[in-house]
Amino acid sequence: QVQLVESGGGLVQAGGSLRLSCAASGRTLSSYVMAWFRQAPGKEREFVAVISRSGGISYYADSVKGRFTISRDNAKSTVHLQMNSLKPEDTAVYHCAAGSSTDSRTPASYNYWGQGTQVTVSS
Repeated sequence: QVQLVESGGGLVQAGGSLRLSCAASGRTLSSYVMAWFRQAPGKEREFVAVISRSGGISYYADSVKGRFTISRDNAKSTVHLQMNSLKPEDTAVYHCAAGSSTDSRTPASYNYWGQGTQVTVSS
């Protein structure tokens, strides 16, 4: 199994940027497809982005396409989410997750989760 720890969240003004990191330990990170999800208060956890094991393929939710970029460094066992042009509606707790398929967009498809990092975007 793999353990995941997110960092990099914080408070930022609309239009600003943040870079989230997810550090993995345990089983080799390259064994997993990695994804970011987010959950705002009172809402269900929603898919943000996913990246293949090699990093060569990535997919994004329509709401973040063109603003967010997911990347990974398997040698350093880390996954990143670069978030630009942030909007107040991006405010949520962001979680990284490990799974087996880049086709997976639902939380139930992912086996391992981090505790999350809070991102707050002020208007």
